Amino acid sequence: MADEQSAESRPNARKVREGLVVSDAMEATVVVAVIDRVRHPRYGKTVQRTKKLYVHDDKNAAKVGDRVRVVETRPL
Repeated sequence: MADEQSAESRPNARKVREGLVVSDAMEATVVVAVIDRVRHPRYGKTVQRTKKLYVHDDKNAAKVGDRVRVVETRPL
């Protein structure tokens, strides 16, 4: 509850993205592939764009193939 209240009081809400874990080989870090579907500016066809995010995972709980939700933070 406290997290929801603080998120509402922030001027800009933090982005929440969902993706698949593609690598868990590092210690306390996983690589998450986030797929965005965007329309091509000229041709109008829907195109998939993939972005790889390096995500902190303290407990090493996420494994390859898991669907995870990522919330942005300030740069560390």
